[in-house]
Amino acid sequence: MIIMAIDYGKARTGLALCDKKEILSFPIGVLEEKNTDILCEKIAEKIKENKAELVVFGLPKNMDGTLGESARNVQNLAENLRSKIQVEIDFWDERRTTVTAHEYLNETNTRGKKRKSIIDAVSATIILENYLNFRNIKY
Repeated sequence: MIIMAIDYGKARTGLALCDKKEILSFPIGVLEEKNTDILCEKIAEKIKENKAELVVFGLPKNMDGTLGESARNVQNLAENLRSKIQVEIDFWDERRTTVTAHEYLNETNTRGKKRKSIIDAVSATIILENYLNFRNIKY
């Protein structure tokens, strides 16, 4: 199954995909769009273009596990997207994914504008890897 992960942010939204066997995940880019209606249209296009069968949103929970404003914004975006696609949507706890993404980019010495332009896609890839690991254990 091809799964797309989404790391939604106010300015940039990272996207990642996995292969049909759900073994490899990889970043496919970043959408820079602040208008959520337009963003949903762009995400829907990417879902169709990549034939994704499941979409996983990173859910930014607070460190105590509660849902704050950012998590509600993700849930609202997902609801908006549901009206545009016929693909199942799931959520995955994304706590610390950005920190891990920064650590990966430090290891590769990725700095400056390049780092800023890919950090959200790297975060989406980490979200997807964690989700796939869970699915592999669960099934």
